[in-house]
Order: sequence, then structure tokens, then C-alpha cells
Amino acid sequence: MSLKTVLILLGLALATIFALVCVLLTRGRSPRSCQHLHPEQEDMEDGQSLVFADLTPEEMSQVVRYLQGKLGVPLVEASRAKPSDNCIASVDLQVPAKAEVLRFLDAGGARPAREALAVLYFGNQADPNITEYVVGPLPMPVYHRDVTVQKYGGKVPYHRRPVTGKEYMDINTLIQRELKKAPRFLAACCESDGTNLVILTTAPRGFKSGDRMTWFVLFHNVAGTGYYLSPVGLEVLVDHGDLQVSRWQLHKVFYNGQYFASTGDLEQGFVAGVLEVVRLKQPQADAVLGSMRPRRPPESPGPLQFEPQGPRYSIRDNRITFQGWSIAFGMNPNTGPRLFDIRYRGERIVYELSLQEALALYGSNCPGGMSTRYLDGSFGIGRFAYELVQGLDCPYTATYVDRHYLAETDTPKTNQNSLCIFEHDSALPLRRHFSDSQSFYYGGLRKNTLVIRTISTLINYDYIWDFMFHGSGAVEVRVHATGYISSSFFHGQGTDYGNRVGPHTLGTMHLHHIHYKVDLDVDGQLNSLETQDMEYEFVKDPWSTQNTIERPYLRRARLEKEDEAAFPLNAPMPRYLSFVGPNPNKWGHPRSYRVQIISFAGKHLPTNSSMEPSISWGRYQLAVTRRKEEEPSSTSIYNQNDPWTPTVAFADFINNETITGQDLVAWITVGFLHVPHAEDVPNTVTVGNGVGFFLRPYNYFNEDPSVDSSDSVYFSSEQDTGACGTNPLACLSSAAACAPHLPPFHFGGFLNLSLAPPLGRL
Repeated sequence: MSLKTVLILLGLALATIFALVCVLLTRGRSPRSCQHLHPEQEDMEDGQSLVFADLTPEEMSQVVRYLQGKLGVPLVEASRAKPSDNCIASVDLQVPAKAEVLRFLDAGGARPAREALAVLYFGNQADPNITEYVVGPLPMPVYHRDVTVQKYGGKVPYHRRPVTGKEYMDINTLIQRELKKAPRFLAACCESDGTNLVILTTAPRGFKSGDRMTWFVLFHNVAGTGYYLSPVGLEVLVDHGDLQVSRWQLHKVFYNGQYFASTGDLEQGFVAGVLEVVRLKQPQADAVLGSMRPRRPPESPGPLQFEPQGPRYSIRDNRITFQGWSIAFGMNPNTGPRLFDIRYRGERIVYELSLQEALALYGSNCPGGMSTRYLDGSFGIGRFAYELVQGLDCPYTATYVDRHYLAETDTPKTNQNSLCIFEHDSALPLRRHFSDSQSFYYGGLRKNTLVIRTISTLINYDYIWDFMFHGSGAVEVRVHATGYISSSFFHGQGTDYGNRVGPHTLGTMHLHHIHYKVDLDVDGQLNSLETQDMEYEFVKDPWSTQNTIERPYLRRARLEKEDEAAFPLNAPMPRYLSFVGPNPNKWGHPRSYRVQIISFAGKHLPTNSSMEPSISWGRYQLAVTRRKEEEPSSTSIYNQNDPWTPTVAFADFINNETITGQDLVAWITVGFLHVPHAEDVPNTVTVGNGVGFFLRPYNYFNEDPSVDSSDSVYFSSEQDTGACGTNPLACLSSAAACAPHLPPFHFGGFLNLSLAPPLGRL
């Protein structure tokens, strides 16, 4: 062996030893922790956004104590109240009038009085009714005023009140008592004595105003799984309209395509052998249809999003600021998330952006399914936004915020960590260009978005509500549906109304329609509505007159009246529709924000339906009306149980008033038709089940505002792309060379729940 070879081998050996030493020295060391930098706060007078803040638990309690001491009538806690009692149903923020708020925010005016809206059910009166009081000022109230007639034009009839948890419990007791009259039938059909069956409510409750008669669908209950996919074929109609619970009665029974007057008649039909019974076994937890239990052990974790220097957004009280954005956030216990005073670069773009209603309308050949039109606001979209699971519902390192509510109890409740805020890297350029001609360069910007999210669980369905704020000045609103489908017992021509997804389970077709209120203030309150779309014109070719050319041109129009600005659902509408401000941008075009809707809604309920007026907002994919303080919402929680005489009928908002140079509101409907299929078991997936809309700047700026982003990247062929000073992406290897601090996983979302029998949409 030559000396040269020996020296080479020796050198390689030394290099190997050195590398191993380095590995051994660094092994076991934890990477340095990421150092959090605090983002700069935007200049804003401290506490201004609190004018929109949800009530604190202390304020709710003060309102309850005040009402208990000042109304002069006996009040029973709603969780124990019978229909014949008086009770406090709910307490929420009374949002101040817009004019008062703007005087305070923009003109140095007095802070509006902080007030609460209390809803009371008066069943212990000669004329039972629902009454709404404004109570204030908070935190120590000294006055209350009845606003029911002012808001609704008269008293609200008592039968319109939402069903309380106590009422569902009493209904369940009645059904269990009636089931005992059919013991042999239950043993044969369901291997049951009735106690392992659960009920799911339907709505509305009858066929005319004053009815309170509800179909309840029965399912096998298996702990730890969704019962919604295990119908047993039995449904019962309960009349619970009387103020005296003892007078409630089971009015009708349905089983496997046949109707009976009572469970006693059902039992007699079974004993006589004239009833066709489908014999079901009690499902087992490890084999039940729809179990979500993992089937494989966990493997290596997936990608993790984290902020190397901490969140780049800041939260103070109920206000979020992020890269020019400023948003006040809150939660209505009935209608869900609501945002106020949305500003970009100091200018207000949206005064109010709020969810209004979520409709789920079903079809089936069973009575419960065919009569179901859920208006989820009456059940509580915000109230049932439970704790979010970190790392799955939202990024692990998101900021989680508690929400408080008072409903059906005299004691405030807290849904911990039920709203999350995070910056989302969409792994998609917001904009980019690679130049391969004349000069060689690359320029781009990552699409990083601020997301405000909450998720409502309305028994079987889970709605994911997202509000997103982009660096381009655009606002994106999106909803995804997941959770369990609702189902009927498969019999007869069931596939006319859906698909069979189990041995005896029909996934019933339904539509989801969601309604939003968007009070845009584009370059001030006084806006107009402009549409733009394309047409073709056939013109002689200027340079070759014997030929013609089809030239697209832009057709612009200003809409003058509300009737012109009401666009029917699923009908063609102008591709560009913008809220136009009074002033031009640098290029002479009016500063505007465009409304762009992304939806594939089902068909609206026919207008000759007796209950259609209660959901008449669903006639329109977009309707623009003049803003009025007396038209704060497109619907009412009282519409569900009396849709035939709706407390609020949105169609009445559209009365052909002038909409040029006015304070305007956009009312937007999005949705989708869902025909359940095998892949909806165990759960409906979010893929393809998301709809929403954008609010996009349209000549509002003089150029894309994201050009000012410090995240922008630009380098040319003549630069060193690996130099941190030239290319921010080259800095990531050092900036992100740290370990995120992940707090221990914690979940307390089950703490406020009871193990009472599941009674439907409580």
C-alpha cells in the first residue's frame, strides 16, 4: 500500500471521527426555544371596541338579579320551569344603535350606554307571552323597558317560544311511559324495553299557527357513537301545546310505513300478526354503523404550523389587530359569530358582519324526515359552539378564547376555548411572477391569512365558521359542514329521497342554506350599488374592414331601487357587483368593494308554501337594502315554532326604496344540496362541502396594498439568492431553528355537559 493511499485513508478516518464527535456532542440537546416578539399595537383609544363586547358573566348575573327583584312576578329558573311558569330564557348584549356608536368612535361623542337584552317567557299569566326587555345601564342596572311591541309590532305569542331542555325532558318521560304499552313489539323489533332508545326532535311543530305538535324519531343508543345512523323505524307524534304537562299526549305512531293511533294499537297489531316487523339487534360499540373510533394505531405526526417569533397578531379585549386589519369580535348565543368595526389601514370597510341563520330542510318517506325544516338559530348556533380541540379544530398554537352565555338558566355558562384566532399559511402564493424574458427575476408574496374560527355542534351536524382577512384587503367568509348525517329508517321507495348507507338506514337528502348580514361602509356610510358584466359586440375590423371581430365590452349599471338589487337564488346575477363609495381613487374610478359569492345552493322552498315567509331570505342569493335600526336581523328565534305567521319576514325588508347614496346592507345566502352517500359514513367530510363569499377591494386602492408587506420576496438573476439580506426566504433556516413551545394538551369541553338522555336538538 502506497504512502499516498495511507494518508488518504487516514484523512477519511479523521473526518469520520470528527463527524461522530459532533453528533455525540449535540445529541440530547434540545433546540433553543423560539423567542416571541410582541407585534406592534395599532393606535386606537383603549377600550373603544368594548362598545361591541359580549356581556361578561358578572354583567349577566347582575341582570338576572335585577329582574328577579324588579319585575314583581315569581320567576322559576328556566332549567326547572314548566310551561305554566315564568322564567328568564336568555340574556345577551343589546347592541347600541349604529348612529350612537359612530358618534362615539368617530366624532368624540359619549360612549353609548351598555345594555342587555333579556328574553322572558311568561307562562304564569292570564295572557301567556314572550317579552323582551332592555336592561341597563351595566354593570349595575337601574332600569328596564319592554321593547317587544317596538321590535315586533305586537306581543309575541307564547306558542312561538323555543323548546327548552326541561320541555324535552318532560316529552321524553311521556314517550318512555307510552313505550311501556308495547313491550312485546319493542322486544321483537329492537331488543329493547325502550330505555336504550333515544329521540331526535323535528321542527316545525305542526301545520298552523298555535300548533305545538312534534314528530320524534327513535334510534338505538350506543355509548361513544353517533346514534343518528341507527333508526329503529319507530316515530311518534307528541302534542305538547298545553301549559299543563299532564295534558300532553302521544297523538300518532309510525312504524315501517304504517301509522297507528297509539302505542297500544301498535302492540295489538304486532300481537295480531298484521304488522311487518324488522327485527334489529342492539348494535355493539365496536361494530356500530358510524363509529369514529380509530381503526389503526397512530403513526408519525403530520406537519405542524408554528410561529418562530410568536403570533404576529395581537388581541386586546375583544379586538384583534393584524398587519393593517382591526376587527372587533363576539358571539350571539342564538345566531353565532358576529364581527364589528372591521377596518383595514385605519379605514372602516364593514360595520357589521354576522351570521343570521342556518336552515336544514329534509326529504324522506318517513314523517319525521319529510317534515323537518330546522332553523338552527332557534336552537342556539352560538350557545352550542363548544371547546375546540387544539391541533385538529385549529392549529395547536392558535389563540383560544372563552365565550360566555346565559340561556335556560340563571347562572352564566362558559364554553372554554370555543373561538380560535390564528395566522394561516395557505401554502399558496398570494401573488407571484417568474420573469423569463428581457430580465430574469422572481417576485412573490405568501398567502398568509388571519383566521377567526368557531365550530357549532347542533346535535348531529358540525358547522365550521371561518372569517378570514387577507393581505390584499379582502375579507373571506366560509362555512364547512361536517358531523353526522341525519337518517330515516329505510323502507319502501326510500331511495327516492336519498341513498341507502346501512342495512336499514336511509341517508336523507337535505339542503343547507346559510344567511349572513354584511353592513358595508365603503369610504363612508353613503354607498351605491354598481354592477358590471361582459357582452360581445360585432364590429368591422378597423384594419381590415371586410372582416368583423367579436369584441367583448364592459356593461356598467347603477342599481337605483331595492327591487333591482334582490337577486333570486340560483338565477344568473352580474359577475361583478360592488358597493361604491362617493370618492374616486387615483385613476378616477369610484372606490368600491366587490361582493363575490361562492355557492351551490339547493332549490328554495316554493313561495306558495305556508311556511316559506319565515325563510323568505332564502329566496335571494343577494339582496341589498337600506340599513334600518328596526331591521337588525333577517329572521327570529320565534320563526321556528310558528313559521306560518313569522315574527320576522325578511321579504318585507324589500320595498323598492332608493339605494343610491344610502347606508346599505348586503344580505347573502350561500348553501349546498347534500344527497348523503356511503362515504358520508361515519361522518360527512369537509372536502367539497364549503361555501361562502368574498368582499374584495375593487378600485378601492390605487394598487394592490399587499405590495407594502414585509413578507414580500424579490430577487434577480444578478443577486445572491442565498443571502439573507437579499432574500427573506434565505433567513428561514436560522429564524426557524428553534422548537415551538407547545403547552400540554388539555380539553375540558365535556365539563358543562350532563349525562341526561339525549333528547334531540337541545
